[in-house]
Amino acid sequence: MSLRILATRGFMRAAAKFGLTDRTMIVAAREIEAGLVDPRLGGFLVKKRIGVDGRGKSGGLRTILAYRQSERLVFLYVFGKNERDNISERERMALLELGNEYMRLTADCLDGLVAGGRLNEVSYHEQTKDQQRHSGGGA
Repeated sequence: MSLRILATRGFMRAAAKFGLTDRTMIVAAREIEAGLVDPRLGGFLVKKRIGVDGRGKSGGLRTILAYRQSERLVFLYVFGKNERDNISERERMALLELGNEYMRLTADCLDGLVAGGRLNEVSYHEQTKDQQRHSGGGA
């Protein structure tokens, strides 16, 4: 997968509280690349439901992210469905602006933000043996 998966610092802090792992984020990214997205919220902004801790997607988390097909995906915001129904229009507009800004940045700029700790790069290192076998990566 050539898609670069990133997440803001704030997203990663909230994700840790919810038990959202890199592996789960990668699965969500693969689903998005396959066209399985929830509502598009304008610009590059997308909403994606994610199940965690054995709960289905309907009772799990909602993520808001910026996405450019086959290039990059930036997780911006996460909340539990049991916490709230949706984001407000004001939040949507702020996230839209932030997401569009991340999509405008060059790869070198993104590298600098990752190096400086402002963005986290989601790692693909947690592949299962079955996934490695299908990708030609061992076992």
